[in-house]
Amino acid sequence: MEFVLLSAVLVLVALLSLSSPSGKIVSVERRLARLEQKVDLLLSHLGVEVPQIPGMERVHELIRQGKKIEAIKVYRQLTGEGLKEAKDAVERMS
Repeated sequence: MEFVLLSAVLVLVALLSLSSPSGKIVSVERRLARLEQKVDLLLSHLGVEVPQIPGMERVHELIRQGKKIEAIKVYRQLTGEGLKEAKDAVERMS
């Protein structure tokens, strides 16, 4: 049940981001951040734990040490994300 709900939210977010013109990217990013917060709250309420990506603790350690650039590099290696996505993710973790 929880997986179906999470999958539906992620599909909706993907469709929203694909259909939005480039001028509204900031608005879509804000909406995505709010949706992510809501999904996190739902998962927490349901007691569902999302497995962490192995090695992500190294990213958190680098952030604590103030080494954001290194943290972004490690995040990209672990996830395969692009530079912008990795930078945004690391900044959210900070």
